[in-house]
Amino acid sequence: MMAKKPPKPAPRRIFQERLKMTALPLYFEGFLLVKRSEYQEYKHYWTELRGTTLFFYTDKKSTIYIDKLDILDLVCLTDQISTEKNCAKFTLVLPKEEVQLKTENTESGEEWRGFILTVTELSVPQHVSLLPGQVIRLHEVLEKEKKRRIGTEQVPITSVEKEKELIEDYVDVLNPRPACFYEVSRKEATEMLEKNPSLGNMILRPGSDSRNYSITVRQEIDMPRIKHYKVMSIGKNYTIELEKPVTLPNLFSVIDYFVKETGGNLRPFIYTTDENFGKEPRIQYRSEKLKKNPHIM
Repeated sequence: MMAKKPPKPAPRRIFQERLKMTALPLYFEGFLLVKRSEYQEYKHYWTELRGTTLFFYTDKKSTIYIDKLDILDLVCLTDQISTEKNCAKFTLVLPKEEVQLKTENTESGEEWRGFILTVTELSVPQHVSLLPGQVIRLHEVLEKEKKRRIGTEQVPITSVEKEKELIEDYVDVLNPRPACFYEVSRKEATEMLEKNPSLGNMILRPGSDSRNYSITVRQEIDMPRIKHYKVMSIGKNYTIELEKPVTLPNLFSVIDYFVKETGGNLRPFIYTTDENFGKEPRIQYRSEKLKKNPHIM
């Protein structure tokens, strides 16, 4: 039976879904006009600052981000003179690109500057014009970010093999799987995508050997096509088997890679009430041999 399209999520549900997708604490949010190096003009996004990453959404209610920007290595933040009334403009200078940001009013511009500088410099900036309550929030975010950084620091590598295994298990606990992961077979994943196209078109699932992973996608170009990609777990990294293999640090980055490489045409399949799936007897299957090094389409 085809699942009905779920109702629009309530704000709390949106927050929970975004948290599952990003696995990062939310520090600040609001509308931003963004102009990256590959953009011809500014794009209007609902933007979240989570950790030291900016996540961009098409609107306030979207649960899946369409782009993100890591600002951990921010070189500097420079103000721009704006000819537009009641508008703030500034540039984030990063090692590999410069990103121009524009806010709808000067007050939100000061807030964005304050939060961005706080999480990247790990100190509350003194040269922003904020109210006492806003400054208190910056100090709270500063403490949260300091604790987050400490929690994500790598444990020193030891020569004892047993300790290394414990460390790997600990890292796995800190990095839950993306929301589009389901304990389903290749056939079940295909059926889910075909019956529920409005919920997304990309599923992360276990590989046939139970150690690695596979990604099943469904795209409608001239006609619907189902493709499968192997994702190999190698040490603490994950390698997507493509013509030119791509190695990434976690499964969230793997999903993000497919989204960005297809310009948002691939979207994670998210079914928030997935208790209906998997009620039928499990299908025993053997993965078909994939065409070597398939291209992402």
